[in-house]
Amino acid sequence: MAELAGLDDPRVRTVNEKHGDDHGVNLGKLRALAKRLKSEQELATGLWNTGDTAAQLLAILIFRPRGLGRDELDSMLREARVPKVHDWLVSYVVKNNPHAEELRLVWCADPDPVVASAGWALTTERVAKKPEGLELTELLDVIEAEMKDAPDRLQWAMNHCLAQIGIEHPEYRALALAVGERLEVLKDYPTPRGCTSPYAPEWIGEMVRRRTDEGRA
Repeated sequence: MAELAGLDDPRVRTVNEKHGDDHGVNLGKLRALAKRLKSEQELATGLWNTGDTAAQLLAILIFRPRGLGRDELDSMLREARVPKVHDWLVSYVVKNNPHAEELRLVWCADPDPVVASAGWALTTERVAKKPEGLELTELLDVIEAEMKDAPDRLQWAMNHCLAQIGIEHPEYRALALAVGERLEVLKDYPTPRGCTSPYAPEWIGEMVRRRTDEGRA
């Protein structure tokens, strides 16, 4: 904890706080520290239990994902209200845990939109990498019915899933584009030059174009 405190940079903290992340540790330095420590379950648990954001991010990097139980992960996810901790926990730990699919189903149906957003993040992962068994038409129906009025974190997660369906599955691309065009979610989101818009129809179109260009190269 003393070493983490020594890495805290007020300038980094100021930038992070604009995104809801209350820590000031450069993520590159945090990853270097994790690389030095390697997997260390007991230390990771202790770091997580401090409730400190930088410590929890470090804990996520040194946890052994398969060493955590289903109920333990569920509890951790519900504690993770800081966006970066929430995202890293899902991406680095839950996705690599045997209980990921069970938790996906439970979290998608949770009334807490932050918890539900984790379920949708796991669904997006399946859409891209393991779509077998998913009813993509039903997912598109749910997105069309619920995304427009969903709270921000949940809306972003559902929008990512919508875009991924259109990008990865040509047979559903027209449906995904139509849903995005009807909802117009994030259509006017300010996007820096050179970055891809999060508006699903533009996002889908850009990624498909890139893949087409790569295929021709």
